[in-house]
Amino acid sequence: MLQHFGEHLTIDGYGGEEKLLDDRGVVLKSLNEPVSLLGMKTLAEPQVYRAESNGMKDPGGWTGVVVIMESHISIHTFPKRGFMSADVYTCRNGLDKELITDYFKKVFGLKEVEINFIKRGTKYPSQDIY
Repeated sequence: MLQHFGEHLTIDGYGGEEKLLDDRGVVLKSLNEPVSLLGMKTLAEPQVYRAESNGMKDPGGWTGVVVIMESHISIHTFPKRGFMSADVYTCRNGLDKELITDYFKKVFGLKEVEINFIKRGTKYPSQDIY
């Protein structure tokens, strides 16, 4: 049976708690814990950076990423807007979307989430071509 290469879940969260969205430790935790919850393996320690306001629509916040054997997880927080945006991309099939969405809702106190789910590599070759 041909399966797609991977799955990409995007989560946009609204109405989050400013204090949680502006906490570097919480952002770091939100990169580490999903890896364990999903039974995946990190290839490198998560990196978290402070992004200052760009004076336009971005009022500043935290940006982080963790590279995992199965691909990556990234997150961007916008504390002053109560908003966060996360990507969970994996080469596995059968991602537990509800588990991950509920996790982010709880960690950041999100009141509402918008999710998008994409099957990646739907024509991924079943064998090496070279």
